[in-house]
Amino acid sequence: MSASFIPVYAKLLAQDDEKEATRIANAIFGILALVTSIVVLVGVLTTPYIVTIIAAGFEDERRQLAITLVRILFPGAGILVLSAWCLGVLNSHHRFFISYTAPVAWNAAIIAALLYFGNRMDLASLAAATAWGSVVGSVLQFGVQLPTVLRLLHRFRPELTLASEHVKQVLHSFFPVFMSRGVVQISAFVDAFLASFLGQGAVVALNYAQSLYTLPVSLFGMSVSAAELPAMSKTLGTVDVVAETLRHRLEEGLKRISFFIVPSAVAFLALGDVIAAVLYQTGKFTREDSIYVWTILAGAAVGLLASTMGRLYSSTYYALRDTRTPLRYAVLRVALGGVLGYFCALHLPRLLDVDPKLGAAGITIASGLAGWVEFVLLRRSLNQRIGRTGLPFSYAVKLWIGALTGAALGWAMKKLVGDWHPIPLAIVVLGLYGTTYFAIGYLLGLPPARAIFGRFLRFLR
Repeated sequence: MSASFIPVYAKLLAQDDEKEATRIANAIFGILALVTSIVVLVGVLTTPYIVTIIAAGFEDERRQLAITLVRILFPGAGILVLSAWCLGVLNSHHRFFISYTAPVAWNAAIIAALLYFGNRMDLASLAAATAWGSVVGSVLQFGVQLPTVLRLLHRFRPELTLASEHVKQVLHSFFPVFMSRGVVQISAFVDAFLASFLGQGAVVALNYAQSLYTLPVSLFGMSVSAAELPAMSKTLGTVDVVAETLRHRLEEGLKRISFFIVPSAVAFLALGDVIAAVLYQTGKFTREDSIYVWTILAGAAVGLLASTMGRLYSSTYYALRDTRTPLRYAVLRVALGGVLGYFCALHLPRLLDVDPKLGAAGITIASGLAGWVEFVLLRRSLNQRIGRTGLPFSYAVKLWIGALTGAALGWAMKKLVGDWHPIPLAIVVLGLYGTTYFAIGYLLGLPPARAIFGRFLRFLR
């Protein structure tokens, strides 16, 4: 929603037409509230069919529990859509902090539910209580942002109208943006569907891994893309001026994204067991489970950089009011990822004579390869439109030198002290890895590394 709304709303702000901008915001909120309510109602009523489609391999108790949880979670998801409207308004006014810290309230409600009910219920009942905590958290996430949004709009009066051309433009862009922006979630649905055929524990392990590998995408890919979208959308001038501005902003954004994503991908590939163990290895989650999640993380590392940089390229298309091109490539990515995932998950383990559960790693590898295809197509098409873009080769080489050197030292340290408890092991191994990466980046003159070291030295002083 925010990606289709921000280019139109931000452009009006750049043209100092705040009255029309407020009118558009009110109209979009009214339409969103109505459509979301209908979708939630239909979703709750048709949940058994949705679960059958997405998790076809679930049977008996697992299927019934999934139906219960999805029905509870649907209203919370609807409220989060309204939270995305708040995010669009806030980002267009360059108020990024509150929109990206508001989910803390959502997490806090979930954690509170777990802590309060944790020792009082069986696992199925606890899952339902936690789902209700998520719904409460959704309300809190929306409520935290709303006061600031109301101050920015000055006049909040939701309405249902299609009279404005700007409203029509937002709605016209919505479906293409929904498909291309939501490709990560859509791919996750496809992945979960395939994993449901891989036996007990495969879906859960995939979810654990997804929580980890979508974290850098959210922190660095989505944050940079979200910050750049309103700035790009406000670009005014001739075609050449706009193209030059977009090229500059795109290159700087790619540098910021890759500085954090390259070491994240290398860490998942080389040290994924340490990462999984420090976060999950307690209670019933064993060392073997950590290794299993690591295999899935290693597969996800294949496409991590492409997925995050692709989001920034999509934002550039949206700033140019082109939503169709990202849509075409997103559909291709989902289709290709599904076909490759089917083969790698269900057939490749048998051909290689390995444990069928390792098909979950095949799913993430297939998704990563599809992500690279999408990224290459997005970049090629945009280069034809605004000129040559991309991450400078010398900059990329420096990133990989730092990450691979840090991973080598981290791996050696892991072998040396591998019997330690997961927490001290992670502190030593990941600490050495991160310190090495930043130190090499500083010595090689990478601006983000120098900026971070500069802030750290100022803090010490």
